[in-house]
Parts: sequence; structure tokens; C-alpha cells
Amino acid sequence: MNKINKTLLGLTAIAIAVGCGNGEDNTHQEENKVTTPAFDLSQIDSTVMPCEDFEKYAVGNWLNDNPVPEAESRWGSFNIVHDANEIKLRAIVESAVSAKGEKGSALQQVGDFYASALDSNTTNELGITPIQPLLDKIDGAANVQDLVETMAETRKRGSGSMFSGYVGVDSKNSSQYIMHLSQGGLGLPDKSYYTPSDERGENILNEYKKHIAALFVLAGKEQAAADEIALQVVEIESELALNSMDRVQRRNPELTYNKLSMDELQELCGAINWPSFFAAAELKGVDNVVVGQLDFMKALNGSLTKFPIENWKTYMKWHLINDMAGNLSEAFEKQSFSFYATTLRGTKVMKPRWKRALSKSNGNVGEQIGKLFVEKHFPEESKQKVLDLIGNINTVFKERVQKLEWMGEDTKAKAMEKLSKFTYKIGYPDKWEDYSSVDISANTLAQNVMNMNYFEYKKNVNRIGQPIDKGEWGMSPQTINAYYNPTMNEIVFPAAILQPPFFNADADDAINYGGIGAVIGHEFSHGFDDQGCKYDGEGNLNNWWTEQDLANFGERTAKLVNQFDGYEVAEGNHVNGNLTLGENIADIAGITLSYYALEKAMEGKEDPMIDGFDYQQRFFLSWAQVWHSNAKDEYLINQVKTDPHSPTRYRTNGPLTNMTEFQSAFGCKDGAMIAPDSSKVTIW
Repeated sequence: MNKINKTLLGLTAIAIAVGCGNGEDNTHQEENKVTTPAFDLSQIDSTVMPCEDFEKYAVGNWLNDNPVPEAESRWGSFNIVHDANEIKLRAIVESAVSAKGEKGSALQQVGDFYASALDSNTTNELGITPIQPLLDKIDGAANVQDLVETMAETRKRGSGSMFSGYVGVDSKNSSQYIMHLSQGGLGLPDKSYYTPSDERGENILNEYKKHIAALFVLAGKEQAAADEIALQVVEIESELALNSMDRVQRRNPELTYNKLSMDELQELCGAINWPSFFAAAELKGVDNVVVGQLDFMKALNGSLTKFPIENWKTYMKWHLINDMAGNLSEAFEKQSFSFYATTLRGTKVMKPRWKRALSKSNGNVGEQIGKLFVEKHFPEESKQKVLDLIGNINTVFKERVQKLEWMGEDTKAKAMEKLSKFTYKIGYPDKWEDYSSVDISANTLAQNVMNMNYFEYKKNVNRIGQPIDKGEWGMSPQTINAYYNPTMNEIVFPAAILQPPFFNADADDAINYGGIGAVIGHEFSHGFDDQGCKYDGEGNLNNWWTEQDLANFGERTAKLVNQFDGYEVAEGNHVNGNLTLGENIADIAGITLSYYALEKAMEGKEDPMIDGFDYQQRFFLSWAQVWHSNAKDEYLINQVKTDPHSPTRYRTNGPLTNMTEFQSAFGCKDGAMIAPDSSKVTIW
């Protein structure tokens, strides 16, 4: 069960590679308070014309001077802020280690978890033994039903396979929770990896087989047996992949909302006794389920009897070992890094041990760390400033909706109603989760992880029959990100994103509107992107559009799809305009809304030309400063297959090619930054 709701629409995603090692110097000093410049002029490459390539103009020198480090797959503003944040978090967790807090307190849990993640001697000594009882339980399964009920047990500890399941808000009745079942069970990032169409894809599939075999050798198998196991695993996963929805289809909440009674579920997939499975999964009161992919569950029914049970046992063991590899010995973790970080994303070396331990801590005791983080690093005045920006952007959004020529009055009224019902969460939760019952010890990393997973699992499944928790957060306060949740109709800004380059208390309005303002606008507009627009103000999947207005909207979004389809990230690998449509809509709408909110803020004020740039130019320079990054080809190729966000080069330039406001700011009469009138996209 993931803590983050499946429907959250975030600003970005940063993958953090983890590993294990010894001997690094763990001494450090907390950073001194420094004033961050609003915009670093040295980043500008004046040899490039802004109307030809704005990213290279605005941050070209930075791009040239900052290749991707060996321990990263991409490098940009998010990574820099993340690294700076890690210094703060490191001081917190190391202080917690020394403090020896009371059992069950945030201080104790943070300190002991971090200590366990640093303790490679113990993880090496234990090897695979922390998960051996679960492996033995898989071995003991006598039939398919035993197997799926054993999977229920492994899922409680953090390892899923075959299919996915969680309790979330009912998209057509947002006042209640419901059980969701969906496709899953793959070890590769996307179904397309199982049917490679080029040499690189074939190499990845072959390396995946080697990875499977390597982990089983580490688990005690002979090489020949491990090689055979790898073929069995890939055979099962290939069939699951064949019957899976692609990522574009999965974005559509109407396609993935299929509400079934228990009898209907039993008829769809009769190989599983579902009441018995739910009992094993500690799920009570399940009367109905939402099945995300009917064809997948129907095909799974056949697959469960098609493949021998011993093969299914091997498959389940694989997922358990693979899912837990990062919390076992160095050898397991290094092998996992070799495939998932190096082969798939081009990352050459592991990060220092303390960074990896911190990443594990954030992933498991993140809210406890967040509680300590906001006490030291979140100025409450930042919250009010962001609320002011939100209010300004909300006002602009309402004004622009009212002026839309392509939208009729009935739909406008519904849009205004939805906007009026937006709620906002800034900084950190009003009420902290009580984790005091979770047993966390200083020398049992894998067990700590499984204990935390079980706590989160129980919290999730116990939602059935309970009122909706409006106070729940899907991200910890120290997360450098933001999100919109359509079933709650809420926008959430964790504390850590309220820092440069997103928000700078020392900067002028233009810089902050180009940074955090555009982020706010981005999350606002997720409520009105191609999928978010299907939810009403109460968070229900409910069409509030007239047929004509929806057609007009579709004409505009189709242009955006075509635009981004044309962007190539590496030879033969293009952005998927349909997969990235929601994020691209949010980007172009977000920067547009924030631009006009800035214009409103500047009314009646004299523009103080700063560094030779007027406020409109500084706004767009700030936008580029937020999104700039370099990335390895392996990362980019994987990104366009799996990520609904466009690569950052196209997040910088793509929206601007459609904006006459940008072109006016930099006096663009012609150039690559001007989309032809016939394909120019204006939505909100």
C-alpha cells in the first residue's frame, strides 16, 4: 500500500537511488544562513538569442558547466535544492541518534531508524534471513488460493505481486472509501519493456534476466537454477504485461472506474476466492470494489491456472527479494542499484552512505522527520505569503474563465463553482500521525521497514467504513514537491518547496511569481486538465461540461499533444504527448495564470528595472531557473516511457512557444520560440 493516493497529480518526481557501503566520513556542519540571489546572471548565455532557444539563453552557461554527476541520472534545480535540504535533514537525524529519545517518540524512531540504515555490519551479517519466514511461507503454499493469501501477507510487509490493491476515495462517491484493485506484478517499469522494438530494449530485457538470476544466486541458488528461474519469472511477467493497460489509458479515470459487487468480482476472476483473500488481507466490510482494469483481472484468472504453481511460487519469491533488496546486505543492494539505477537510468556510482540512509529514513519515517523539520526550518510567515499568492492566482483564474470565448456560460458557472471549493494545505499537517505503536530498533533495518509497512497497510485497510480523512497528507513536509488531489479537490504545498528557486523571501515579485506562483498555477490547473476536469467541486467523477465545450477543449488539447509528440529526447525516442498531456496543460496554464497575477500585482507600481531586465523578463527568467536540468540519455528514454511529466528542456521551452506574452517580453518577431498561429495553444 502506498501512502500517496494513486490519483495525486504532482509537480515533478525525483528518483533517489539507494545503496549500501561503509567507511564514509559522517561528520558535517549545519549550513549557515545565506541570502540566495534572486537570479544568477552568470547562468545566462548571451550568445544564444532568447527567441531561438530560451532555455539555452536563460541558463545555458549553467547547463554547460554542470554535467550530470556520476551519482545522478539527471542534475538540475530540484537536485540542488534536494542536496541543500539533505544537509538540514542530516543534522536532524544525527541529532536524533544522539538524543536517545523516549520509546515511541518521533525522536527515538527517527534516530533508531537512521542508525539501522547506517549499520551495514548487521545487514551484511543477517543477509537474506529477515525475509526468510516469508519465503518459507511462499514455499508452503499448496494451491492457488494459498498462494494469493500468502501474497496478502507479503503485501502487508511491503511486497506486492500479481495485482495491486488499496483503499481509497470512491471517485463517484467522494464521501466514502472503497477497495480498489488494479494491474501490477511487473519488475520492469512499463509493459513496453517486455516487447522490445530495438537493440537497446532487447539489452535491457536481457539485463533484467541477469538481474533476476543474480539476486537468486545471492539468495543461495546455483547459477544454472537461477538462470532457469529468471526465464520463468519473465514468462509470467510478460503475460501480465501483455494484458495490462498502457499508461495513457490508465490516466483516464473513466476507463479505470469499474465498480463491481463481490459476486461480480468472483465471476470475473473465479480462480481466487475473494472473501477468503480479503479476510487474509485483514480487509473487513468489503461489499464492492473498483477494478481498474477488467481485462487484466480476467486474464489473470486464466494465468493463475496456466502456469505451474511452482513457477508462481518462484515469481512471488522474486518480487519479495527484489522489493526488499535495498534493505538486505550490501551485495543485494548493489545488485539492485546496478540494474535499476545504472542500466535503466544511467547512474554510474552510488551516493554516499549517509545519503542512502537518509533516503531510506525519509521513505519510512518521513512524517516523524517532518515533525522535527518544520520546528527548525519552516518560517510561519512563508505560509501567509503563499496564501496571498494563491488568492491572487485564484482571482485571475476566475477572471480568465469568465472571459473565455470557447466556453459557454453553463460550463463557466460549474467551473467557478469548482474553483470556489478548492482547499489548500501549506507547510505541514494540522494533526500529526501517531506512530508510537510502531517498533523501531537501531539494528534491524529490514524489520523496521516491514514494521512501518504493516502500520501503513493497516491504516489504509482500516479506512473502509470510516469517514474521509480530510486532514491526511500524501507527502511529508520536507518533500520538494506539490500536488493536486482531485477526489479531495485540494492543493498541497509541503514546507520544503517554499525555498529558492521556487520561493525567495528576498526576491522581487517577478521572481516569486515565475517560481512558486507558476507552481501554484500548475496545481490549480490540474483541477482543469484533461482528466482533472472530469471531477466536480466535491471530488466526484462527474461530467460538468456541455458537449460543445468539451469538444472545444479537446481541439485545444489535441494541438498540445501534437506539439509535444514532436519533441525528441534521444534518437528515435519522443515525448508522448498523450501521456504528458495533463502536466503540459498544467504547465502552460500555470505560467499563464501566474503571469497575469503578476501583472495585477504590478498595477499602479513603477517597474524597478533589475539587472537590466523588466519585470516581465525577470518572470520568464525565473521560470527557466526553476526547470533547468541536464539528464543522461538512459534517464530520458526511461522518462518518456514512464513519466507523465515532459523532460525539463521541454517544460521550459514548450509552454513559452505558445505565449504571446513571452514573445512580447523579449521582442520576438520570429524564431523557434514562436509556434505558428495554426498550432499555437491557449487554453486557460
